[in-house]
Amino acid sequence: YSTAVRKIPTPSFIVFYNGSVKQEDRIEYRLSDAYISKVEEPSLELKVTVLNVNEGHNEELMRHCTTLKEYAQYVAKVRRYTADMGLNAAVKQAIDECIAEGILEDFLRKNRPEVEMTSIFEYNKEEEEKKLRKAEYELGVEDGVEIGTKNGIEIGTRNGIEIGTKNGIVGLVEILKELGTPSDTIVEKIISKFSLSEEQAKKYVY
Repeated sequence: YSTAVRKIPTPSFIVFYNGSVKQEDRIEYRLSDAYISKVEEPSLELKVTVLNVNEGHNEELMRHCTTLKEYAQYVAKVRRYTADMGLNAAVKQAIDECIAEGILEDFLRKNRPEVEMTSIFEYNKEEEEKKLRKAEYELGVEDGVEIGTKNGIEIGTRNGIEIGTKNGIVGLVEILKELGTPSDTIVEKIISKFSLSEEQAKKYVY
């Protein structure tokens, strides 16, 4: 609350990406890309630069940041070993190998239990999110509504939504049960996502 302009540091928004889906070294996202109505000069804009920090990407950046480079090497080892063994064993082998090769050696020696726990949690979380995204994609409810509305197929749309919703709920329940999600939590998710009553939602769970 001032009559004079208060100067602030110039912000820069950077995201380090190390996911398993292939990405370019550098991508720029703009908030305005999500706007329904496109304008040349949006009143509110945000630019975010995404830098791929997987092994073999952004080599100049890696040369200037040894820790980041070695972290990328560690992640690459974990991913490589998970193709042939369980996640827990893969993480432990990657840590042993990194220590032997001098990769994040001091950090891994001092924080090994935390690194193991965090790595296993992150990979399990990534796998869980993939399953949930797949289930939501397979629903196709929103796409079906949009296409059906445009084509004027009202009856087909209603039937498609009903069948797609039922199949989607069943698939989502199966995945959440596999992940060990409590039944009460599953019911809450169904009620929230599909606007069903508690009684209707429980029929899919119990």
